[in-house]
Amino acid sequence: MDVGATHRLLEEVSELHDTAAGAGATAVLSVGVAPGLTNLLARRVNDPVGGAERIDLTVLLGAGERHDSDAVRWTVAGLGEPVAARALRLPVPGFDTRTAHPFPFSDQHALRRTLGVPEVTTRLCLDSRPLTAALFALRRTGLLGGARRQRLLTGVFGRVHLGGDGFAVRADAHRGDRHATLTLTGRGQSRATGLVAAHVVRTLLTQPVPPGVHHLDQLPHLADLPDRLTGHGISPPP
Repeated sequence: MDVGATHRLLEEVSELHDTAAGAGATAVLSVGVAPGLTNLLARRVNDPVGGAERIDLTVLLGAGERHDSDAVRWTVAGLGEPVAARALRLPVPGFDTRTAHPFPFSDQHALRRTLGVPEVTTRLCLDSRPLTAALFALRRTGLLGGARRQRLLTGVFGRVHLGGDGFAVRADAHRGDRHATLTLTGRGQSRATGLVAAHVVRTLLTQPVPPGVHHLDQLPHLADLPDRLTGHGISPPP
């Protein structure tokens, strides 16, 4: 099981599917909140519209939650990557209407293959509106590129805690005039990642999971995982 979120690494591991299957070994990728719960919600909204033409994923994270330097560095590096999609303004239950900006989470790449959806975009915003605006304004200036600048910003952002610890994940599927949407909310994104990982480990040890390399949304045994998290400060989708 891998709780990483770097697209390039996950793609390289995915290419080992046949080798792992031939050896009777199983690997599960896209474990956590994003990727992870985003993948599961995407699958849930894909089916009601008869196979989406486009899926939009929105991730709202609490800016007050503390993360280690590696997590902050990964986020800063992601802000420095070029994007083609546009920002999207939409309501997020519990947080009013927010503007979410495209961000290179790995789920959008994996879901194009696992669900066969041609267009998938994941967008990010923080519970702090001023911090969200500042981060993505910096991205537009191009000042987030370069290793030296990213090291400096990693140190700065690691000391900034302007919000709370609430998070939300929203998935929207579109096909023609058909639209389906689901939202999951909770507190403690890091703790939620740990809970998802624990459930995946238990499933791997107790259920007949097929060999090979699979993303979380490809395993029927884990389709109800968002519902299992009820009672852990997480409100599952309806």
